[in-house]
Amino acid sequence: VQLVESGGGLVQPGGSLRLSCAASRITFSLYVMDWYRQAPGKQRELVASISSDGMTNHADSVKGRFTISRDNAKNTVYLQMNSLKPDDTALYYCRANFKGLVYWGQGTQVTVSS
Repeated sequence: VQLVESGGGLVQPGGSLRLSCAASRITFSLYVMDWYRQAPGKQRELVASISSDGMTNHADSVKGRFTISRDNAKNTVYLQMNSLKPDDTALYYCRANFKGLVYWGQGTQVTVSS
């Protein structure tokens, strides 16, 4: 099983990024897909989640700014991040979860700085 994140980088405050997580060797459509993030010295936190049938949840800290989506035909989950703030700086991970069977990606760094 592989989850490969991409799309991170350095962006100025107020800017946008779109993260992607491509999955392989799983029946992607069955999995709940999550985006987590971890900033230095802080615990990993759940940013957004999308169920197998497309229902979404977003952390209060990102509501109205971030949007999670998925394309089951491409085995890919996305995180569109707008109006980025320095506090959004973190290593972003995707996670696949099916009835307790969990897989993690290696993470992609997002740095928001002027």
